[in-house]
Amino acid sequence: MASYLPIPGGHITLAGRFVDPALSFAMGWNYWYNWTILLPTELSAAAILIEFWTHSDKLNPAWITICMVVVLAINVLGAGAYGEAEFIFASIKVITIVGLIILGIVLDLGGGPSRDRIGFRYWITPGPFAQFNGIQGATGQFLGWWSVMTQAAFSFIGVEIVAIAAGEAKNPRRNIPKAIKRVYIRILLFYIGGTFIIGLLVPSSEPRLNLDTTNAGASPFVIAINNAGIKGLPSVINAALLTSAWSAASSDLYTSSRALYGLGVAGNAPKFVTLTTKRGLPYVSLAICSLFSGLAYMVVSAGAGKVFTWFQNMTSVAGLVTWFGISVTYVRFYAGLKAQGYDRTKLPFYSRLQPFVAWYSMTLCLLICILSGWKVFLRGQWRTDTFVTNYLPLVLFPIMYLAAKLARKTRIVRASEMDFVSGLAQVEADSYDEPPPRNKFEAFWGWLM
Repeated sequence: MASYLPIPGGHITLAGRFVDPALSFAMGWNYWYNWTILLPTELSAAAILIEFWTHSDKLNPAWITICMVVVLAINVLGAGAYGEAEFIFASIKVITIVGLIILGIVLDLGGGPSRDRIGFRYWITPGPFAQFNGIQGATGQFLGWWSVMTQAAFSFIGVEIVAIAAGEAKNPRRNIPKAIKRVYIRILLFYIGGTFIIGLLVPSSEPRLNLDTTNAGASPFVIAINNAGIKGLPSVINAALLTSAWSAASSDLYTSSRALYGLGVAGNAPKFVTLTTKRGLPYVSLAICSLFSGLAYMVVSAGAGKVFTWFQNMTSVAGLVTWFGISVTYVRFYAGLKAQGYDRTKLPFYSRLQPFVAWYSMTLCLLICILSGWKVFLRGQWRTDTFVTNYLPLVLFPIMYLAAKLARKTRIVRASEMDFVSGLAQVEADSYDEPPPRNKFEAFWGWLM
């Protein structure tokens, strides 16, 4: 959808065009909420990383303030400074994860100081699946796997930002499909590859992985490096991860402020949030969104690991709700193309597995959201904080949709009436053939970034 119609607002605008303006309203506010809560989430993650060096049971709030100032300064300086900072941070992230994957392979094969050849030892004992809450057998293993579905979803939040950026991208008809393909490759290489290596190096029963009871030493790569007996490197890795947390927090503030600005432009938020400086900086939206960073100070009293888990639950469910909305939008988009006689294979980007993948995504996202807090319903496992953080975003979304639908009296767009033309001429006019990379290094680095 975004490659065919790379318009401002991305999937939020497309939801109003192909499904229902009320859905666009709900998705817009859900998206703003998602990225706004991600800001203190990343700041609390930074606090966890700092605890690696302080070895203190109580975090000094000054560290949170320092992280907040860095993030706010990057955003106040404007899009240029943000872009430069992101390039530096992204370069550090890419170098770090590639280095960690290579190091992980070396350590697994016995190349560390301890000369311990691990191989697939931990896949046998204790095994890749932990027993949940002492429940034995396949049932306990399945529940252990299902219990981390929302945490896994947290790692994938943000891949949809390609669609949000489509309206501002250069040569979107060519660059958006390339960006989408690279996202798939990066997920396989960095996310799946990194997780695979971690599974080889650290047993599933490792107590230091529990954020409720431990500090930043719980980073699995740091655990593996410490176990291998490599001195000094854990601090280097932790510092690199800290820059990654800063980068993520900076992106969260940038995206949430632009999301709020976009809501104002679309008439879904008060007009004062659209006020900008002469350079185009939406300072009102930026100021409002930055206020939510103060939630990160909760780590001082409740503990960094626990607070991070709360925010992680809230943002994971909100992210899944976003992808539920995207899937619904695509199903309607597909129906509109079919009803109006468009050849889907002629689009700038298409998948042979559609619309089945969209239906799969819609169903699974909704199922994971509904069962995200299932643990609290077990006997003796009730936790109000877990229940609220898991189900608050899920409850708010249909409330916002129904409220907008009743207030504005919107209706679902018929497939035969969907608008596939508005804005298309400008998109096609902005398309052009790009010059090839000047050398192999430029091509490789451009693919990574």
